[in-house]
Amino acid sequence: MENLDPIFKPKSIAIVGASRDPKAIGHQCVKNLIDSGYEGKIYPVNPKADEVAGLKCYHSVLDIPDKVDIALIVVPAKLVPAVTEECGKKGVKGLVIIASGFSEVGREDLEREVVDIAHKYGMRILGPNVVGIMNNPLHMNASFGPYLPYPGKAAMISQSGALLIAMDARTWVDKVGISHMISIGNMADLDFGDLINYFNKDEDTNVISLYIEGVKDGRKFLNACKNSKKPIIALKAGTSKRGAAAAASHTGSLAGSTKIYEAAFKQGHVVWAENLDALFDETMALALQKPMRGDNLLIITNGGGVGVLATDAAEKYGVPIKDAPDDLKLLMFKHMPEFGNPKNPVDLTGMADRPEYEGSIRDALKHDWVDGVVVLYCETSFTDPQNIAEGIYKAYKDSGVDKPIAVSLVGGERSVKAGEWLIENGIPYYNSPHAAVRALAALRTYGRYLEKASKEFVPYKVNKEKVEAIIGKAKACGRSLLTEPEAKEVFAAYGLPIPKGKMARNPEEAVKIARAVEYPVVMKIVSPNIVHKSDAGGVKVNIKNDDEVRKAFQEIIENAERYDPHAEIMGVYVQHMEPWGTETIIGSINDSQFGPTVMFGLGGIFVEILKDVTFRIAPFSKDEALDMVKEINGYGILKGARGEKPKDIEAIAEAVSRLSQLVWDFRDVIKEVDANPVIVYEKGLSVVDARIILKTGKSTKVTPKPLDKCS
Repeated sequence: MENLDPIFKPKSIAIVGASRDPKAIGHQCVKNLIDSGYEGKIYPVNPKADEVAGLKCYHSVLDIPDKVDIALIVVPAKLVPAVTEECGKKGVKGLVIIASGFSEVGREDLEREVVDIAHKYGMRILGPNVVGIMNNPLHMNASFGPYLPYPGKAAMISQSGALLIAMDARTWVDKVGISHMISIGNMADLDFGDLINYFNKDEDTNVISLYIEGVKDGRKFLNACKNSKKPIIALKAGTSKRGAAAAASHTGSLAGSTKIYEAAFKQGHVVWAENLDALFDETMALALQKPMRGDNLLIITNGGGVGVLATDAAEKYGVPIKDAPDDLKLLMFKHMPEFGNPKNPVDLTGMADRPEYEGSIRDALKHDWVDGVVVLYCETSFTDPQNIAEGIYKAYKDSGVDKPIAVSLVGGERSVKAGEWLIENGIPYYNSPHAAVRALAALRTYGRYLEKASKEFVPYKVNKEKVEAIIGKAKACGRSLLTEPEAKEVFAAYGLPIPKGKMARNPEEAVKIARAVEYPVVMKIVSPNIVHKSDAGGVKVNIKNDDEVRKAFQEIIENAERYDPHAEIMGVYVQHMEPWGTETIIGSINDSQFGPTVMFGLGGIFVEILKDVTFRIAPFSKDEALDMVKEINGYGILKGARGEKPKDIEAIAEAVSRLSQLVWDFRDVIKEVDANPVIVYEKGLSVVDARIILKTGKSTKVTPKPLDKCS
C-alpha cells in the first residue's frame, strides 16, 4: 500500500484495548483523541465494556458498523496476532501497535507473525512498541502522550517513545513548531525510509526531523533521503564504535557507527544534529527559513562580548566570519556612533535602539555580499526587547530577500517574550549567540547540499569475469582470505594500478621474477593463513641483486614457518619496489545496515595513530570521491606542503570510485578490503599492498568450481 494517508490522515480510529481505568494507556488514548479535538470517528473496543470515556464501546472490531481506517492496538503482546486478524477481516487499512513485548524483548517470532498477518490483508504497521501519532493539522492525538506539540511545520519522527513524549513537552518551552510527532518503535514494517518518503509529499511539513538509534534498511533510508525535496535533520544516538570489528583489516578497526552514519548523512543530504538541543534549534531554523546559499555570514550586535562568542561559534560550525567589504562597512557605519565597529561582527554599540537595528539589518540583507545574518541583542535598561524584535521583523520583511536570519535576544523575561513573538512571525529566536549561529550553520549545510551537483554513479568498464574466477577458486579451496597476488589481480581487473610482480615457489624462480620486474624489489610471504605479513617476518624490502633475493627467500620461508608451523606456505611474492611517494589507504567493509562502504585516508602512521579517514556508501562517482579526499585533515599534505609538489588527487578519486564499484559488484562475497599503502605521486599512484577478505558460507553470486590444485 503506497498511500499511507489512512494511517497519518485517518477519518476513523478504533482503539483496541480501550479501558475504563483512567490510569490505563487504553483509556488515555481514547481521552487524548477526544481532548485534542479530533473530528473523525472514534471507536473504543473492549469485550468487557459497553462505554469508555463517554463513547459507545464495541466488543470487537468486527462489531463496528462503519469503516475503520486505523486501529490503535493496546492489548498484551500475545493477543496482538488475533486482533490483527480481526482488523484484517474488518478491512482496517493500518495498525498502530502501541503494545510492547516483541523484538525489543527477543520475541522476533511474534513480531514476524503479526506482520505476516497484516500483509495478508494489505495492512501496514507502525510499531510495535510505539507511543502513537500526534497530528496537529488534524488535531489528532492518537497516542498516550499528554497533549499535541506546539503547532508548526516540522515532522518529528523518533525511535524512542519516552524521548518523544519528553520532546512533545519541550516543543512548548522552546516554541519549536511541529506538524506531526510519530513514534516509530521497532519498525517491524514501516521504517524511516517509508516515513521520509511520505512526509516529503506532505503539504503541512517543511522539514523532517529524526531521532535515530539505528536503521534496519540502510539503502532504503539513504535513497529516501536522497530523493527528499525537503531538508532532513537527524540526531543519531549510539555513536560509539561498534565492538572492534576484527582487526583483520585497518578498515574494519576504523569503521564505527559514527563514521558510517556520517557518510550516509552526507550522501543523503541529511543535516547532522550533534545533540538534542541542536536537533530542536536547527529543526526550527530549517522549518522557518530558506537555506543559506553562500558562505558570507554577517553578525550584527549591540555588545562586543556576544559578538566574540558568536564569532567563535561560527568557526566551530563551519561558517567562519569574514571581514565585510568596504561598501558594506560604509552602510553599517550609518547606523552607529563614531566609536562603533562596522567590521564583522558589526558592533552597533550599547546605544543601539530599534532604528539602528532596523536600518542595519535591512541594508545588510539587501547587500549582495551577505548570504545570511545573525542578529544579537543584549537587553539594556533603555531599550524594549519587543520594540527591537518588531524592528528586526520589519527590516526582514522590508528587505524582500530570501536570505536566512536568526536572532538571539540575551536577557530576561522581556527578551524571552519578544523572542517568542519573533518565532510566531517566522524568525528563529534563541537565548544564546551559540545557538543562533549553529542554526545558521545548519541552513548553510543544507544550502551546500542544494548547491552540489550530485552526479549519479556510472559504472566503469571492468573485467568482472576474472574476479569471479579468482574468488571462485578461493571459495572452492575453502579460503576466506585472498592471497596478495590474487587481491592485486582483482584490483587490476577493476582498473586500479598495481606494481609489476609475481609469486615464486623457489629461490631461483624468485631471481628470474626479480630480474623481469627490475630491481630493487620487495618480497613477501604468500599464505592464506598469515594475514599480517610483517608480524610474521614475512616481508623484505629494497632487495637489489640476485644473491639478496635468494637469501631473502629462505629467511621469509623460515620466519613464516616459525610464526605458524601449520600455515600453508604457497610461495613468496616478488614485486618491483615502487619509488617513494605519499602513502594513502583505500579500504572497505560490508556494513550490516548500509552494505559495502569505502574508506579513504592517509596511510602509514596517519591511519594507525591519527585515524584521519573518511567513509562513503558504495557505489559512488569520482566527484563524490573527490569530496572524500578533501574532507580528511591531511588534505593539505596531498595538495603539497613544505615545498612538496601536489599529488595526483584526480587519480586518487578515480581509484576510490573504482574500488566502490568492486565492493558493490561483489557485495555478497567480499567482507573487507585494504589497499594499504597506496603510494601517490605527482602523476598516478600504485597499490603496493592488498588484502581482500571474503564472507564465509555459500554465495549465490559466485559459484565455486572444483579445482585440482588450490595452491
